[in-house]
Amino acid sequence: MELELKRAGLDAYEVGGELALTQEETTETIVPDYCPDIARIIETEGKVFLHSRELRDGKAEVSGTIRVTVLYTPDGESGIRTLEFAMPFTVESDSRAMAGCTYLTAETESEFLETRMLNPRKVFTHCKLVTRLTGYQRVPLDFCTDVEAEKELCVEKRQEQQHAILLTHIAEKDYTFSEEMNLSPGREGAAELLTSRVCGTVTEAKVVGSKLVFKGMFNVALLYRTAEGRCCTTSAELPFSQIMEMEGASEGAAAAVQLQLTGTDFQIDNADDEGRQIAVTLYFHAVALLRTEEEVTMLNDLYSTAYDMTYEAAPLNLTSFCETMSRRQTVREVLEIGVVAESILSLSVNCGPVSAIREGEGVTLRTGASVQALYLDEGGVPLVADRCIDVVCQLELPEDCRITARAICAEEVQGTLGDRGIEVRFPVDFRVEATARVKKICISAAKLDTESAKDLSGAPSLVLRCLGKQETAWDLAKKYNTTIPTILSANQLETEQDIPREKLLLIPRKRT
Repeated sequence: MELELKRAGLDAYEVGGELALTQEETTETIVPDYCPDIARIIETEGKVFLHSRELRDGKAEVSGTIRVTVLYTPDGESGIRTLEFAMPFTVESDSRAMAGCTYLTAETESEFLETRMLNPRKVFTHCKLVTRLTGYQRVPLDFCTDVEAEKELCVEKRQEQQHAILLTHIAEKDYTFSEEMNLSPGREGAAELLTSRVCGTVTEAKVVGSKLVFKGMFNVALLYRTAEGRCCTTSAELPFSQIMEMEGASEGAAAAVQLQLTGTDFQIDNADDEGRQIAVTLYFHAVALLRTEEEVTMLNDLYSTAYDMTYEAAPLNLTSFCETMSRRQTVREVLEIGVVAESILSLSVNCGPVSAIREGEGVTLRTGASVQALYLDEGGVPLVADRCIDVVCQLELPEDCRITARAICAEEVQGTLGDRGIEVRFPVDFRVEATARVKKICISAAKLDTESAKDLSGAPSLVLRCLGKQETAWDLAKKYNTTIPTILSANQLETEQDIPREKLLLIPRKRT
């Protein structure tokens, strides 16, 4: 006869595919007529904006634009000029790399960007991009929690409680953020904006009713030219708060929000004659992942002391541990420049991919922080110094967990001129997510042969033995066709925890 099993179901997302795709883009650009000839290229900066992410039959496709800004010294003129242009790109995975996935997150970074002059009116740009894709698929978790059986069937069951962390919601939305930056009274006004850098950080995310409220900070740094031709920098921290619809979410859910810029716009306020007000407009895409915690009861073993039983079992994979954390490392180094510098114009830091090296529960995270300084030498000539600095972070995490990490410098880089060069100070934040999964075996179907009783004619009525190193009370009871209460009673013990491993136990066969 088929035993009646109680079933439960959970619906969650799981990572269905992860890829890191590398590609190179090149382009030749003609200097517009309104720009002066190029005498020397100082540096090249690029901002990556993603515009679309699509999944079709397991194939991922991401498109975007690299907004390139080339700083150069003009021929026959003093000061710094800029050349701006866009490099569109498209990234595609294999046709079935994300099979079964319904959501896609993407992050594209510029690993290498260089522009060289072909002639005073034409430049060549080479860019290497790294795109990290993560696909999520909806996975129903069906399992048995209990069994209903009449007393005379003498069915013994083993249930297990398991802590599970479920990714229950994935939501995304595009946003526009607008704010005014006011230059401090001690700074000269801006006549032309040369370069801009933006870094967004989410500091708080909370589910309120059917909405997700998340807050954070955009750190903006600008290099600009004054009306007198001098180059200056300014920076600001712009707080933001946004709302995303999240139907059916639990208020106790833990939310992680990822931001991806899709565009920026900076304009000097024309109504301000001194150029002290700058209108900032940022376009960004937010993806929210919500996780809830559940205590799950699983039925993972069965037997009968009266009848022969056959059953089927299936594996159940659950996330048992998930922790997100941020660890800051403060870096202080000197960029040796070999010349006497008059002033620092701008400083920037870009962190590369993070590697993780494990030794037991110890984890060493490592990234290369590329520091670049734009400065003027004693003759007023703009020059660039750069250096890649190794940054290390130590963590303690469970041995069997999976680690994903990225490193960012979300704050303004500080720099001072010294005898040896330019001393830079900046923080590197390691954003880490650690997850661990467990594989449990659950009963999925069970059948009793009730036509005839179990043949126990050759089995001993009493066994005397110790509990093995890897054995449990359940193992003994099942092996010798008895029950845990029977073993406890025969040995005058109250609980399973009282069973000694070094002493002989009386294991009587249960009488039906």
